[in-house]
Amino acid sequence: MPFLGSADELPHPPRRVLVTGTSGSGKTTLARSVAAALGLSCVEMDSLFHGPQWTPRSEFLDDVRRFAEGAAWATEWQYTAARPLLLERADTLVWLDHPRHVVMRRVAVRTAVRRFRRQELWNGNVEPPLRTVFTDPEHLLRWAWRSHRRTGERVGEVLAGEHGPRLVVVRLRGQRQVDQWRSGPLRRAAERGEESVR
Repeated sequence: MPFLGSADELPHPPRRVLVTGTSGSGKTTLARSVAAALGLSCVEMDSLFHGPQWTPRSEFLDDVRRFAEGAAWATEWQYTAARPLLLERADTLVWLDHPRHVVMRRVAVRTAVRRFRRQELWNGNVEPPLRTVFTDPEHLLRWAWRSHRRTGERVGEVLAGEHGPRLVVVRLRGQRQVDQWRSGPLRRAAERGEESVR
């Protein structure tokens, strides 16, 4: 199926929605917004993955499987081991395809704000000192830079694979298109969904 854009109507009210994009693209924010609009459950993948002291939780994939088995949900499409489990059940994939400079600015500001506020993230974790940008090769800022192009390649692989024909894929470039999609096609799909259960 070809990409839908920010003004294209959704063929059906989504029930299981994945949001993908580089770190800093707004995946979590949009997943929550989609869940609220459509009355879906929502979970943040990072909250399932990270245990105390940033250690991966051994229950992560079991938790992802349980969540994916639900009838109606929205979440981020991330973590290599989790992606196939989520994709198997998803009916809609929203790709936040923002320019690299946009996501890098967002992730840099977000990282700095979280660090200065000592904001608790998942399971008691906080952002590491900002100097780790230079000392940690896996730092989020470095990861966001390296992985930007890979997201589009991954979406292309999905479209060419077994799930491509049944999956609705929406491509949104820039915050203006995100806002247009939320206030237009997403809102109207939610209204159609409400009418179908009356």
